[in-house]
Amino acid sequence: MRQLYQWHWISSALCLVGLLLFALTGITLNHARQIEATPTVVDRTATLPIALRAMVAGEDVRKAAPLPDAVARWLDETLATRVAGRAGEWSADEIYLSLPRPGGDGWLSIERATGEVQYELTRRGAVAYLNDLHKGRNAGPVWGWFIDVFALACLVFSITGLFLLKFHAARRTSTWPLVTAGLVLPALLALLFIH
Repeated sequence: MRQLYQWHWISSALCLVGLLLFALTGITLNHARQIEATPTVVDRTATLPIALRAMVAGEDVRKAAPLPDAVARWLDETLATRVAGRAGEWSADEIYLSLPRPGGDGWLSIERATGEVQYELTRRGAVAYLNDLHKGRNAGPVWGWFIDVFALACLVFSITGLFLLKFHAARRTSTWPLVTAGLVLPALLALLFIH
């Protein structure tokens, strides 16, 4: 029993902030149509220096190839973006990089013959950012691992809570009717109102 309490309170402590975040973003996702976002768009242009232009010149076509390191570093410093290690689509005329991110989107285009660079970044606000984190959208593998570990901690919290309910149910007669209602109500709502 002591071990069960320990697992329950440790998992609840680990889950507290995450549960609050996911509950809040569950509400914002459910009411996304009522929450208006005012996107901000940042457009930047630049021209690659001649030495770097030579690294992207040519007409070869490549699928999902990263930019040369020196070009990526120059773009990151000049345009305040992060393109290092990202794959781009190399056509005969241009190199295009899609730069999705939580709560926004972006893209970068390099004209191969002239070295002209166009960069656009769209931000949709804090609510969109948190909603995308909730879904794990464009947040990268580390965030995906966090969501998996968080989900496991929530499972431990729920399962240990269920066992604690079992131990205390004899003194609380409403325990199992409430647990049953928590199971039956969502199932009924899904069967009756979701088509």
